[in-house]
Amino acid sequence: MRNGFDGLAGIVRNNLGKDPVCGDIFIFLNKPRTHIKLLYWDGDGFALFYKRLEKGRYERCTVVNGSSKEIKREELLMLLEGLSFDKMRRKKRFEIV
Repeated sequence: MRNGFDGLAGIVRNNLGKDPVCGDIFIFLNKPRTHIKLLYWDGDGFALFYKRLEKGRYERCTVVNGSSKEIKREELLMLLEGLSFDKMRRKKRFEIV
């Protein structure tokens, strides 16, 4: 969790193989899952959101072999609020793709 804007952008570029200025939000958790950083390119520079929990842990996102996982906006909001989206079921609804 010591990395700043450039360090996190380098991780996105080198380890994930993604372009950090594509407009996606990249989520980083520390090992005990008590700190979270969100890296976002807002068009003219990087924005960094950093939060430390006083109690509890963030839900672990299931990934395979350390690769990245794409989550939806609702799942990100649930993660930040401390809700588990793995235990919730999504009902079939109309979705624009």
